[in-house]
Amino acid sequence: MNNVSILPKIGLALGSGASRGWSHIGVIKALLREGIEPDIVCGTSVGAIIGGSYVAGNLEKLEHWVLGSTRTDVLRFFDISLSQSGFVDTERLSWFLHSYVAAEDQRIEDMAKKYAAVSTNLDTGREVWFMEGGLADAVRASMALPGLFPAVRNDQRWLVDGGLVNPVPVTVCRALGADIVIAVNLNSGIIGKRNNETPEVTAEDKRGVLSNLKQQAKEYSNSIFPIRDGKDEAPGLFYAIANSVNIVQDRITRSRLAGDPADVLLSPHLAHIGMLEFHRAAEAIKEGEGSVQTALAEIRRVTGKQKGVRSSS
Repeated sequence: MNNVSILPKIGLALGSGASRGWSHIGVIKALLREGIEPDIVCGTSVGAIIGGSYVAGNLEKLEHWVLGSTRTDVLRFFDISLSQSGFVDTERLSWFLHSYVAAEDQRIEDMAKKYAAVSTNLDTGREVWFMEGGLADAVRASMALPGLFPAVRNDQRWLVDGGLVNPVPVTVCRALGADIVIAVNLNSGIIGKRNNETPEVTAEDKRGVLSNLKQQAKEYSNSIFPIRDGKDEAPGLFYAIANSVNIVQDRITRSRLAGDPADVLLSPHLAHIGMLEFHRAAEAIKEGEGSVQTALAEIRRVTGKQKGVRSSS
């Protein structure tokens, strides 16, 4: 009888956290460089975006786009006129998802790796796991942050951001068969942290497509990035939304991870990056790579992956 060592199935749980989620790109790249390839990928909100792009074979393409994006590019996704369902330009969002995450015809069950995205049933508050069906549709439902993105209709129910109930989907990875779960928490240390530096305004920003809505755009940029000159100044709409979401996700993340801890928990240092500062992708990706290097010895210990040995998932 051959003594064949069966390596454990590795699950990667990618947490929610809006623009901080670009760090997931760095996490995946660093793991793959070390020969640590996940068998199962589960994501919530931005984690669903990055995880979906990875399993669909589009991660390099997505990284190229995010590294080249500016604050103006981010503003183009938002309609400051405010519809009844949210601020996001849904047509541009669809273009982004189908161009950089998954094509319209790509289905979860056809992916080479097991994948799941987490969403929330708006009426019942229950978790909804997408483990089959259109990949881009699952991602859209998982990232539908209330107030910014419109809710998604699916099977006679309205779905919103999965970060409201399961910000770091360790439980989903285990349900899909993971023996070892590496989880990425984007929300560590964000409560009470605030970037008080005024971001540099580039010439391109000044020529942005929303110049005719200069006052609204200024409030948008200053509030969600976020900046306030005085402690007694009332928070703007977007700042209040962003910090409220941060508080909810921080508390739920602590509770969920206490009940079902990951085997390895990566916590990139991202408190300095605002919730919707998507243009700071390079910083976030670098932090993601650094978090893997910091925990590499522990990752190798729990997974049994030694240097130079690639997974054969």
